Parts: sequence; C-alpha cells; structure tokens
Amino acid sequence: MAGLLRRAACMPAPIGLVSVVAVPAHAAPSGIDGADTAWMIVATALVLMMTIPGLALFYSGMVRKKNVLATMAQSLAAVTLISILWVAFGYSLCFVGDGPWIGTLDRWFLAGMTMDSVNPAAKTIPESLFMLYQMTFAIITVALVAGSVADRMRFSAYLLFSVAWFIFVYIPLAHWVWGGGFLASMGVLDFAGGLVVHLSAGTGGLVAAKVMGRRHGYGTENLSPFDLSLAVIGTGLLWVGWFGFNGGSALSANSRAVMAIIATHLAACAGALTWAAIEWSTRRKPSVLGMISGAVAGLGTITPASGFVAPWHGIVIGIVAGAVCYWACTWLKHRFNYDDSLDVFGVHGIGGLTGTLLGGVFATSAIGGTAGLLEGHPQQILIQFYGVAVTFVWSGGVSFILLKLVGLFVPLRVSREQELEGLDISQHGEALQ
Repeated sequence: MAGLLRRAACMPAPIGLVSVVAVPAHAAPSGIDGADTAWMIVATALVLMMTIPGLALFYSGMVRKKNVLATMAQSLAAVTLISILWVAFGYSLCFVGDGPWIGTLDRWFLAGMTMDSVNPAAKTIPESLFMLYQMTFAIITVALVAGSVADRMRFSAYLLFSVAWFIFVYIPLAHWVWGGGFLASMGVLDFAGGLVVHLSAGTGGLVAAKVMGRRHGYGTENLSPFDLSLAVIGTGLLWVGWFGFNGGSALSANSRAVMAIIATHLAACAGALTWAAIEWSTRRKPSVLGMISGAVAGLGTITPASGFVAPWHGIVIGIVAGAVCYWACTWLKHRFNYDDSLDVFGVHGIGGLTGTLLGGVFATSAIGGTAGLLEGHPQQILIQFYGVAVTFVWSGGVSFILLKLVGLFVPLRVSREQELEGLDISQHGEALQ
C-alpha cells in the first residue's frame, strides 16, 4: 500500500485536472529573494565582526599594555548599548518615514514589523534583516570615535557620550543620507558610509580629542603600541569585514555588490603600498604600523564611492588615500598639535572626506546610475562638497555640545594618577599580566 501511494504521488495529474501543491507556512513571500537574503545575512555577520573582534583588536594593539582591556571594553560596550537603542528607536528614526530631517517612531521597538514585511529601501530581503544590517553600521561608527580619546577617557563618560552621540549625531545623518532625508533628495552620493560613518566619527573624535586635551607625556614620552601583532590581526578582520560593509550596501546579491568588493580590495592594497612607499622614501624603512594604516585608509576612502565606481578607480582612490591620510596623520596632526590617539580623524575623517569628493569625480552611471565629473556631470562635485560640509559642521558642533553636557554630570577624563596607572586597573579593576 505504501509503495502504491508513493507511485501515485509521483504520477502527473490527468489533463484537465489541477494539481495542488502544498506551500509550507514558512516559505518566503513573493518579493523576498532567497539569494539576496542569504548574502545579507553573511554581510551582516561580516560587519559585526568588524567591531568585535576587528576594531577591538586593531585599537587595543596600538595602545599601551596598561590600556588594552579598557580599549577593548569600549568596542564591546558600543555593541551592547547601540544594539538595544537601535531596536528601541534608532532604526525607526533613521529608516521609517521620508521626512527631510528625521524619520518616525512607527517602528518603536520594532512595532508592526512582521516576518514578511520589507523596507522600501530593500524590497528583496526581510525588513528585520535590513534593520539588523543597518544596526551593525551604527555600532561601528560609535565605536570608531573612541580611538581618538584612547588612554584617557573615563568609562562612564564614554558610555554617556556614546548614547548621546548616537542619538543626536548618527541618527540624523543616517536619515539625511540613507533614509530619504534632505541630503539624499539633493543627490549626495554615499554608498556605504563616507559621510555617515567615517567623516562623522572622525570629526567627532577630533573634537573630543581637543576638548579632553593631550595625554600625559604626549610629545615627551614613548607612547608606542603594546602589540602591533594584535593590530595586524584586527586589520585583517576589518579588511575582510569591509566586503560585507561595502558589498552588502548593494542590499542584493548582484553584480554591483561584486564591483564594490573588488574596488574595496584594490583600494586597500593601493593604500597600504602607497603609505609604505612614502615611509620607505622618507624614513628608509616601511613600518608595519604604516602599512596597516594605509590599508585602513584605503578601505575608508573607497567606502562612499565603492558602489559607484569601476574597479580601477579603486586603485586610484587607494593611492590618493594613502598619500592624503599619511599627510593628515603626520604634518596636519603636528601642525595643529592635537592628540588624536589612534588617528581616527587622520585616517577615517580625512579618508571619508576624500572618498566622498572622489566619488563625485569617478561616479559611473553604468554602475551606480549617477554620472560624475569624468562623465560630464561636474555639478556632482558641488553636491558632494555640500554633503561634506553639512556632516563636518553637524558632527563637530553637536559633538562639542554633547561633551560639555556630559562633563556636567561626570568628569570626561580620568585623573592624572589613574592615567599613569592605566585604565585597565582604574576603570575595570583588571590588567594583563
């Protein structure tokens, strides 16, 4: 009997009759694409990996031994804090509603989100996945700022500042550029975060470094990194994670994602080689720190342009990134005498600014649908300049106000004794042996 049933189930339905196929209750609704969803799950994991362990290792490898755990704690804290705030209201304010200035609270704590719902910005993946992917961008942006004030910021002040900065700097910028705000309406190009992530974090970090002042011993003592091998491992994780950062920003498993990944990889390679070549010619030895700094500079600089340019443009942008960010981390930093501990402004701020402008130069309509200067659309450069100016002024001005307000509640900086002792002991009661 069982064999007869199996054979009957395999027989075609007679002509004129309709065969009925049962559809599983969990099947994806029409519009949600399985391949896109699978790719975006991977991309989301890659971008989260960029903060923990990527950025945590990259940053902690460049501070002194007494501050390694405290530096890692800042990246970990950013993941935990921002994840909850993003679900509570961050996602809704950034990506729900198309107002010019801010979104709505319709998705407060993901209210109304279902398994089948989609966001208009990503119609082929579940809205829940789009929300999660964008969460990872908010996390790493907040975590990046900490590098400018490494070795001296009180942990409680960092937590308060991170929450406030996320609310008043990141959320508005993300909506303006990616959520249908006024910068998006003007046509500002920022594929994966040159403005929203890198320039905003770099500018916020620069302001924080100026407000808090230089580290004790800056310019007179040896502040060399504790373990550059950690930073190299962190760079590798960031590099691979950037494929999800830029490639995932296509929000689909398509050719544009592949083009963005190729341009990203080539820019990192060119940035590392350029920085090393400059050091080789000026200092006679290319440093490992310089090579990884050049790679990250190339990655950050290609980010806003990655989905709009051809692969060979990535090489050109990487070369420019290595040279310009080297200049910013050496001459510019010493000229204005600010202590940006891990060169967040010099690498990410200047890189994001440069890449945003170069995106207006190299944008290729066949790839991103928008023409740049080289294709006869010079107005795009002016639009990009406007986006840079808005981001710089907003992030810088609001960061300054927030730091002053946080300072009214808790001291921003640890005491001199605590700084000399190390933040691992003074802030967390732990230390590496």
